[in-house]
Order: sequence, then C-alpha cells, then structure tokens
Amino acid sequence: MKEKITEKSIRLFDQKGFSETSIQDIVDSIGVTKGTFYYYFSSKEELLMDIHLRYIDDMLANQHEILADDSKSCKDKLFAIVQMLLRNIKTQGASAKVFFREMRNLSDESLSEIIPKRDEFRLNIEKLIEDGKQNGEFRTNLNSPIIAFGILGVTNWSYQWFNPDGSISDQEVAKIFTEMILKGIEI
Repeated sequence: MKEKITEKSIRLFDQKGFSETSIQDIVDSIGVTKGTFYYYFSSKEELLMDIHLRYIDDMLANQHEILADDSKSCKDKLFAIVQMLLRNIKTQGASAKVFFREMRNLSDESLSEIIPKRDEFRLNIEKLIEDGKQNGEFRTNLNSPIIAFGILGVTNWSYQWFNPDGSISDQEVAKIFTEMILKGIEI
C-alpha cells in the first residue's frame, strides 16, 4: 500500500503541484482512509521526502554503476550518464518533475539530507571530468565544476521538453548533448 500511495502521490504532485494536493486528494484517489496514509507517512512532507530520497538514491546507484565500469573511457562514461539522465525522463518522468520542482517544499532538515546527495552526484561528474583531463581525453584547461553544472543544467531541464516517445530517442539526444559538451558548437 505504501508504494501505491507513493506512486499516486507522484502523479498528483506532478499534475497539481505539492501545495495544491491534499492528503484527502491522495487517499480519495486510491480509495483508502487518512488512517491508511498516516500508517505509512507522518505528514505530506515526509511523503515528499520519501519521493526525493528514492529518486536521488536511484540516480546515484545508476551513476556509481556507470563510473565503476573500468572498460569504459571517461567519454563513454559521460555519455552513459547523460543518457541515463534522459532515459530516466521516460522511466521516472513524474518523479523527476517532482524532484526538481517541489524541492522548495522540503524543510531545512529534509534538505540537509537531500542536498549532500545531489552534491555527490555533481561531484562525481566533476571527478569524471578531472579524470578525463588527467588521462588526455579532455582539455586540461576546462573548469570542471562549471562543466559539471552545465551538464546537469542541460540534462536536468530536459524533463520540461523531451518527449521519450517522440521522433528522437534518448540515445540520440544523449549523443547530441555529449558531442556539444565535448566539442562545443564552434566550426
């Protein structure tokens, strides 16, 4: 039941927004009582925090798996991370929207648990860029923190416009993004 409450809440938060969705809306949508909700969650914010943790923990696990693959070059790992972020829009699109859009509704205490995980994800990309600079795959004059923020800005905003069922696949968009990141757009 916890999973059902969470999944329905993600859809409602995506459609209506966190603030506009009441606990009553959530329980009505799945035909249970508020008591059932409170059995699993002490508050709507705890539910939101649970959604955030599931999302970022899944992203970190996938990123760690990519980074641990010693058979891949830094360029290949970067492509895999970009593609994973885009593919995630198809598999967890509503969760991504809730994650990015509704973070402002988390308390400082909750944010103190989420922000370090977001930072870890970004710092892993920074380290990947540094590794690529060290092994000669990337230019040595790159500002790794700014490049990492740029990669995340490009990919994280994609949930607003990318249609995974559209004419361009996540792999094709990842290829375009990675080429743009690695080569720039100069002639």
